[in-house]
Amino acid sequence: MAKEKAVIRSDLTKAQWTWLEMKKHKVAYLMIAPFFILFTMFTVIPVVLSLILSFTNFNLLEWPDFVFMDNYIRLFLDDDIFITAIKNTLLFAVVTGPGSYLLSMMFAWFINELRPKIRSIVTLLFYAPSISGNVYLIWTIFFSSDEYGFVNAWGMKLNLISSPVLWFQDDKYIFGLCCAVALWTSLGTSFLTFIAGFQCVDMSLYEAGAVDGVKNRWQELYYITLPTMRPQMMLGAILAITGAFGFGGIINQLVGFPSPNYCAHTIMHHLEDYGGARFETGYASAIATLLFLMMIGSNTLVNRILRKLGT
Repeated sequence: MAKEKAVIRSDLTKAQWTWLEMKKHKVAYLMIAPFFILFTMFTVIPVVLSLILSFTNFNLLEWPDFVFMDNYIRLFLDDDIFITAIKNTLLFAVVTGPGSYLLSMMFAWFINELRPKIRSIVTLLFYAPSISGNVYLIWTIFFSSDEYGFVNAWGMKLNLISSPVLWFQDDKYIFGLCCAVALWTSLGTSFLTFIAGFQCVDMSLYEAGAVDGVKNRWQELYYITLPTMRPQMMLGAILAITGAFGFGGIINQLVGFPSPNYCAHTIMHHLEDYGGARFETGYASAIATLLFLMMIGSNTLVNRILRKLGT
């Protein structure tokens, strides 16, 4: 009987076989239909429309005028600020992306070793900065540009500086401070994902590893824990990539828009400028498309690295 079913399925096309499977599991597809419809309406369709509009000249008032590759040519050959935005975005992504990913993993590994009651309290303390609305206020108070800022006050008291430093107005300090705030607030959803992953590892694997020659906790982490946690690691990587390339809100809160000498101007800022202020929707769609491709490329690279780790 099983062979007859296999023969029947081999005679079907892929579309016919897919339709039969959907009819077989129609209740499951019915349950996910609301999410699928909303996801298509508010995610898939806007992405496709943005890709189409990137080849047009569109200002939200007149009918789009197709200009083909003119927006992309303008971005790379006639927009010096966009080149600066690419450099800053990649620099922020290289620093904050892997940094937040590794910090989330290491802190989750450390907290997972604590007792359950202490673990819940420490988890809340580490997670709180990512959801607190006062996080930027704290940093601006500490690094206030006058002598009443804590850093300036203690620096002058200890004779480390002779006059107040304009921390968030001087382009020499803006990048480092923004990266520090980004790393501090990065212990969010990915942090909780790693904690859940550590707690789901089968303890019998460690016993088997000890029999096979695993001698210390670092070897357990590398050979047992991380390969077992690959789904959680992939989710954490996606969140880290999204946060790194979407690095804009933190800069706006700390420095304002635009930043001095465009020292912290990112692709997100460029997108907001042309899409939200100038209403050049076609040009903004081209910027969004390039940012989307950069995220896809980074995600693919990280996925390959994690796949090698799992093997």
